[in-house]
Amino acid sequence: MAILGDAEQEELVSEINVTPLVDVMLVLLTVFIVTAPLLMNAVKVKLPKASAEVAITVPKTAHISITDAGDVFLDQQKLALDTLTSKLGSLKQQQDPAVEIYADEHAEYGIVAKVLAAIQRAGISKFSFVMSPEAGR
Repeated sequence: MAILGDAEQEELVSEINVTPLVDVMLVLLTVFIVTAPLLMNAVKVKLPKASAEVAITVPKTAHISITDAGDVFLDQQKLALDTLTSKLGSLKQQQDPAVEIYADEHAEYGIVAKVLAAIQRAGISKFSFVMSPEAGR
């Protein structure tokens, strides 16, 4: 506001100063105009042709079940914990299996931990726990 004389009263300006807004919009427009051609510039390459057939290999899945009594089953065959590592190792040599663990909710944590250790010793890195969905969902 300008300094006014004693006789003149100051008037309030109730308008928005749009000059800074216009300046910012012009800068943004300039940046967009400069960078847009750079985004569209791509190196032209001639891509090789490939067959449309997709080779899908289904990995072998091993199922380990642990009952509430502590029994361990590998693909419905009862095993001792000592032999589980060797069985999983032989599966690993044939192909890289994925292991699904079906543990009873009342199974001891120690048995499940030993099964996980056997999976790790066999060198298998893909495993998952299988659970039933909760009722009411």
